[in-house]
Amino acid sequence: MDEILIMDAAERYLNGQMSAEEKAMFEQLRQTNPEVDQLVVEHSHFLQELQHYGGVRDVKHTLHEVHNQLLQDGVIKEEELAGTAKVVNLWKRYKRTITIAASIAGITALSISGMTLLFTPPNNNKKIQELVGVVNDIRIKQKQQDKTINEVVKKITKLPDGREVTAVGSAFLIDGKGYLVTNAHVLRKSKKGAIVTNNKGEEFRVVIVKMDDARDIAILKIEDEDYKSVNFIPYGIRKSSTDIAEPIFTLGYPDNKFVYGEGYLSSLTGFNGDTLSCQIAIAANPGNSGGPVFNRNGEVIGILSTREVQAEGVVFAIQSKYIVQMVNDLKKSDTALQKLKLPLNSAVKGMDKTQQVKKFEDYIYMVKVY
Repeated sequence: MDEILIMDAAERYLNGQMSAEEKAMFEQLRQTNPEVDQLVVEHSHFLQELQHYGGVRDVKHTLHEVHNQLLQDGVIKEEELAGTAKVVNLWKRYKRTITIAASIAGITALSISGMTLLFTPPNNNKKIQELVGVVNDIRIKQKQQDKTINEVVKKITKLPDGREVTAVGSAFLIDGKGYLVTNAHVLRKSKKGAIVTNNKGEEFRVVIVKMDDARDIAILKIEDEDYKSVNFIPYGIRKSSTDIAEPIFTLGYPDNKFVYGEGYLSSLTGFNGDTLSCQIAIAANPGNSGGPVFNRNGEVIGILSTREVQAEGVVFAIQSKYIVQMVNDLKKSDTALQKLKLPLNSAVKGMDKTQQVKKFEDYIYMVKVY
């Protein structure tokens, strides 16, 4: 959609000049298009800032006054304003700023004389510098808008006030009612708790159900009114060991983005013969901890946990059979967990990896510890 048209609609919306039907359609557009919503926020904030500096009318009057004075002084000529490379280059450079300014104030002189002024020698007269000051003010206000918008975005989070994220990892659902598995070490830096984020960017509050440091496994439970339970999980949790050289792939959130990794099982034991884990040949980065390791049948065979510092692609995963053991132990000791039911059968056998990943991505979460 043309940005000038959007800004014009935004101004009429903010000024209450839309009909009820047009307003409803525009509000629906804001809800479904984050870019449009952001432009409305920017526009509203920018109008307020311009009012603080004397209002749109004063800015327009000043620009016309400067333009006319320059014509009288012979600094510029009307015929010099059309089709120059300088004007074209400046338009490309300041397109966004000029678009916003023009939609707010209707400053037609800005696109004609204002751009030329920036390239006029600075020693002609004082008002040339004043116009540069106006344009610079607009750029400064845009930066202030961006800062304000970023602050607003930061506030739209379920992190408690004053808390900052101290560690990140990955997790995956093991029960549609909101139970997730991750590594215990992901939560060790936690002072108060954690939240999880899905692939749509939605955040949910979680509680720690159980941490098993010996097996490096933790179970979380989403306790958030915004979370909707799911009836079906497409992957299964494998109860037994898998075979060496079997192809595997991982899903997780290194560097705050959803990432696929591919490799193979290279050993049935982990570092120095650790029987809790297995060794896989794959690239892994901080943030992968707690993510699932899948075999080609779409079964979880492990939880990504550690990597060898001195060797590239030597990564270790807690074997999935210990997830099953931990859940069974919990169900025996806590009657509230009797209904926790692990997905043991994969529904994606025979599908190619692309289709499997599409089926799985809604069930993999980022963990943010605070």
